[in-house]
Amino acid sequence: MWIISSVKARSNISTFDSRMVSLSIILFTLLSLSSRFVISAEKVITCDGEIQRLSCDTGVISVQSVSFGRTNENICSIGQPKDQISNTQCSLEISVIAKRCDGLKVCEINTQGLSVEDPCVGTYKYYTTNYICIPAETSVTCQGGYSSLYCENGRIQINTANYGRTDKHTCSEGLPSDQIQNTSCYSPNALSPVSQRCNGMRSCEVFATHTVFTDPCEGTYKYLAISYNCLPQAVRSKVICEYRNSTLKCEEGTRLQIHNANYGRTESSICPLTNPKVPQQTDCYTSNSKDIVAERCDGKNDCFISASNAVFTDPCYGTLKYLHITYSCVAD
Repeated sequence: MWIISSVKARSNISTFDSRMVSLSIILFTLLSLSSRFVISAEKVITCDGEIQRLSCDTGVISVQSVSFGRTNENICSIGQPKDQISNTQCSLEISVIAKRCDGLKVCEINTQGLSVEDPCVGTYKYYTTNYICIPAETSVTCQGGYSSLYCENGRIQINTANYGRTDKHTCSEGLPSDQIQNTSCYSPNALSPVSQRCNGMRSCEVFATHTVFTDPCEGTYKYLAISYNCLPQAVRSKVICEYRNSTLKCEEGTRLQIHNANYGRTESSICPLTNPKVPQQTDCYTSNSKDIVAERCDGKNDCFISASNAVFTDPCYGTLKYLHITYSCVAD
């Protein structure tokens, strides 16, 4: 497995800090390997008020964590008064960048006023975004059309979906300028209907219209953007939200074989909070999750499992977690 790690910094970073950034990217990549194949791991630092740009040469964006604040005196310090860069104990986790960028190949965001909360008034801050590029199929369908998803081998697993507009170029031909200017248009409920219609299917169609999705920006011409994977038929996936229980069960004559498991949070859209403004950590892993699940389930026809801190410990206090398991049913 080949991993490409890189750092993109839109600020003045000292040599020492660059080394620390490189080290954190390596550690971050190693953690990510436990749950999925990673094409590349990136870190972007953007001064407050500037444009943050995330991009994947191959695959699509999956934001792992975003912090807003200041933890280093040298980053984004040119031209700033001493009293505005001396506080290096300032950090706030935010989720808005993940919501806007996950599943896209390129994502540009104006950070001016992006965070509604100021973690340290009077300090000049910056955004630090960790993201990975993951392999995925993509589909873009203009408003009023049908999105057709297909897996030649395996079954569809939806990663991300948005009905709205995030750039001025997609589905823009022949349209008046005022219908493509709003590029911060995100449907609050796009993932659920697409997942319900397509997950586990070999092919599916989704109508890109406000009769299926909430209209997030009246007067703007929209499109449906989806990213998905084709999972091998033999591999199954189970998500159990924190505080809940579930049973893994195989057909008669077969037994469970656990491939991977993680209790934590790596995606913002899975098991969403009732209050989305509460920041959630998305680089949250329990290193021995697979061992715990395998000990309880491997070789059995069925097993009962709870997604709780009592079983797995708490890898990220204050974050709503979930247990994600991949497994197969193998013959006796």
